[in-house]
Amino acid sequence: MTVIATTTKKNPENFYATGKRKTSVARVWIKPGKGSFTVNGQQFDNYFARMTSKMIINYPLVFTKTKDSLDIS
Repeated sequence: MTVIATTTKKNPENFYATGKRKTSVARVWIKPGKGSFTVNGQQFDNYFARMTSKMIINYPLVFTKTKDSLDIS
């Protein structure tokens, strides 16, 4: 898996990352905000049904205490 992360020149607080594996591509924007988490246009809780998936994905944000201060889309 290859991951490339950059910041934007206009606003260095915004981060953009791309992850690739075989033919799949995942893109994410992380910016300061109120804790909004969107996946493919859906809210996080609606997109991920299993509690274990939610816990694994949220763990880095909870550990760094940034869950309520970053918008992820």
